[in-house]
Amino acid sequence: MVKVAILGYGVVGSGVAEILTGSGGDVRKKADELIGLKYILDLRSFPDSPLAEQFVKDFSIIEGDPEVNVVVETIGGVGAALDFTERALRAGKSVVTSNKELVATHGRRLLDLAAEHGAVYLFEASVGGGIPILRPLSDCMAANDILEICGILNGTANYIFTRMVQDGVPFEQALKGAQANGYAEQDPTADVEGHDTCRKLCILSSIAFGWHVLPEQVATQGITKITLEDEAYAAACGHRIKLLGRSIIQEDGSLCAYVEPHFVSVQDPLGGVEDVFNAIKVKGDATGDVMFYGRGAGRLPTASAVVADVIAAARKMERAGYRPWQANRPEGVRSPEQLESRWYVRLASGSFSGGQLLTRPGAAEGEGAYLTPPMSRQTLEAQLRDQKVLSVIRVLD
Repeated sequence: MVKVAILGYGVVGSGVAEILTGSGGDVRKKADELIGLKYILDLRSFPDSPLAEQFVKDFSIIEGDPEVNVVVETIGGVGAALDFTERALRAGKSVVTSNKELVATHGRRLLDLAAEHGAVYLFEASVGGGIPILRPLSDCMAANDILEICGILNGTANYIFTRMVQDGVPFEQALKGAQANGYAEQDPTADVEGHDTCRKLCILSSIAFGWHVLPEQVATQGITKITLEDEAYAAACGHRIKLLGRSIIQEDGSLCAYVEPHFVSVQDPLGGVEDVFNAIKVKGDATGDVMFYGRGAGRLPTASAVVADVIAAARKMERAGYRPWQANRPEGVRSPEQLESRWYVRLASGSFSGGQLLTRPGAAEGEGAYLTPPMSRQTLEAQLRDQKVLSVIRVLD
C-alpha cells in the first residue's frame, strides 16, 4: 500500500488532500495500488477538519515512518521545502511537488539524489498547473529534437492583459482586479516581473534539452511598463501583447532563452489565449508545432497534476521519473540581444525610417508608433539613440 504525506496545507496541499480522500476509490483504481493519506504537515492547527488526526508539526515523524512511500511538497520556496525534500529522498521516499522555484534552482541535484536512493522526484504541477506538459515533453516527444519552446506561462500576467484590452483599464487597475480575484498575490512581483515565467521556462528547457538551465541565465523582463496606448497600437495592427517565455536552440547547441512581452498576431494560437489560461507551443524536428493549453493555476487543476504524479509513483516507481539532467553549462545560454525580429516602437516625436506606421484614436500630437523591419535589439537601439522612446516591444514572427 502507498502511504502519502502532504507538506503544507495551503491552496494546493488542501486540494491534494481533497482529491486523495474524496475520490480515493478512483485514484486507487487508476494507480493499481491502495493509496492512503497518512500525514499532513503544517505548523497551524485545524481542529475542526475531518482530517484533524492526520496533522503533525514535526517532519521527523514523516521522515522516520517506513510506511510513508510518497511525500507531496506544497510548501513553496527553497528553505524548509528544500530541507524536507532532501531528507525525504535520502530516506528512500519519492517526492512529488508543485514548487517551481525549487525545481528550477535545485532540480538536477534532487533528481540525482532520488536516483541514488531508489526514489523518484516528480514535478508535473510545477509548470502549467493542471496542463499535462512535462511528461509529454519528456516521453511522448522523445523521438524529436526540440527546436523551440514558446509559451504563455503565467496566468496572472495574461489575465492583466485581458482586462486591459476588454475593460480598457490601465495596468495598475487590472492588477488590483487580479489580486481581488485571487489570481495574484498581495506581493505580485514574481508574476508581473517575469520571475515565475522564467522559472517555468527553465524547467521546460532542462527537460527538453537535457541539461540544467538556471534562472539567472535567462534574461527576464516584466510587464509593468505596458500601457493602454501600447495595447491600442497592438490592436490596430492585428496583434495582442503577451508575456512569453522562449527557449530556442542555436546551431552550436546553445540556447537563446529569455522572458519578455511580445506583440503576438491574433492569427497565432498564442494570440487568442485569454484570462488565466496558459499555452505552451513546442516545436519538434519531426512533429512541428505542438501546443498544450489549459488553466495554468488554481487549487484543483494544480492538485490534479500533483495527484497524477502520486499515481505515477504508485504504479511503477522505477519508470516514473525524468531522465537525469546534465550539469549546467555556464556559457550555454545566449542573450536575446542578437536575436533578430521585428519591433514595435512608440516615440514621443519623430519617426522611424523604413518602419510601418501605426495609428490609434486619440494619439498625442507628434506621437509616432511603428513596426520595424527585422533587426537585433542592438541595431534597433543604435537607430533609436537620438529619439525620445516611450515603448519598445519585440514582435513574435
